[in-house]
Amino acid sequence: MTASTTAGVAREFSERIGRFEVSATAVVVAEAAKLKAAGVALSDFGAGEPHFPTPRHIKDAAIAAIEQNFTRYTATPGITEVRRAIVERHAADFGSDYSLDEAIFTTSGKLAIFYAISALIDHGDEVIVPVPYWVSYKDMVQYMGARPVFLETSEADNFRITAEAIELLITPSTRAIILNSPSNPSGAVMDTADLERVVRMAHERGIYVLLDECYAYLTYKGSPVSGGSYTEAKEHVVVLGSLSKTYAMTGWRAGFALAPKPIIAAMGKLQSQTTSSSAHFVQKAAVAALSESQQCVAEMRADYLKLRDEALAGLSEIPEITCTVPEGAFYVYPNVKAYLGRPGAQTSMELASRLLQEGHVVTVPGEAFGTHEHLRLSYATSHEMVAEGMARMKAFFADLRNKA
Repeated sequence: MTASTTAGVAREFSERIGRFEVSATAVVVAEAAKLKAAGVALSDFGAGEPHFPTPRHIKDAAIAAIEQNFTRYTATPGITEVRRAIVERHAADFGSDYSLDEAIFTTSGKLAIFYAISALIDHGDEVIVPVPYWVSYKDMVQYMGARPVFLETSEADNFRITAEAIELLITPSTRAIILNSPSNPSGAVMDTADLERVVRMAHERGIYVLLDECYAYLTYKGSPVSGGSYTEAKEHVVVLGSLSKTYAMTGWRAGFALAPKPIIAAMGKLQSQTTSSSAHFVQKAAVAALSESQQCVAEMRADYLKLRDEALAGLSEIPEITCTVPEGAFYVYPNVKAYLGRPGAQTSMELASRLLQEGHVVTVPGEAFGTHEHLRLSYATSHEMVAEGMARMKAFFADLRNKA
């Protein structure tokens, strides 16, 4: 306990840390790790992490940077080369128009999101967050003393986010809208027309749109789209990117943001007082990832599409489980409502735990993402793992039906 007290009662932690919950994904990973340590072979669909190794040319760039002693502090927003690579890659692929002063390289895309929310969101603000949502949005917003306003989407409509639905939730307190397309966990991709309408509408009303483009390049239908393309509205747009999923660089912790100069400067202030900068050799590797051939991205995306179809085929063989067809990212989000309410499986959280302990399949319960009838499975794994995992799930749910 600390020495500080309030009205004679010892206070151990700050009030704001109580607004955070431990990441549900991290909890699942920890529980699975215990079983693995005990020698249990698991079909792991838990953490959203590419099964591919980081491409050779990216690793070589990092090794060369270390050998050349690029291991010291850099400018807080990142070296010139990496910011130029970010700006040029996004402009080439999406037609955006950012300068070097409108780009920052961060230690992960997650930290870029946290910096943006910290810089823009204040106590009493409202932030519109579509459901299902990535696990950290709610907690980050609440940590700032703001209120997440949840936009419930319809599974029957493939979790579609519409401009009309967002407009109905806007109040004088609305400060920002968070959009993640393709979506983690559902794999839903926002319609281009709706995305454009939301960006333009928000700009007209002075509301910021925080675009989490972590999976922007992992789309299976049409070309990748960015809200950063609507350059006349860029004053209220913050593009938040990550190299983790696009280039299989999760452990490198490489992310970035593109936004008007004042916003980037504010985010830079936060970075200067936290990490100071990202690792120099990681920035050099990022330059190679962004500037050199993008063939590796196309190859990984093609394999993810095959894995998606294999996962969907496996789920379709389990009676009473339904699943929307993901148009991007590398997750399936099956509805398991028919199996809930049973002893030991009252909720999707309990069901996921039983599936892990009895079926030896790692999933993440829907409660982590704001829904109560789903499990999230990441199919970013081997084809053999998908086949084995689907067979285990089929057997587990058959056993659960027989016990009813």
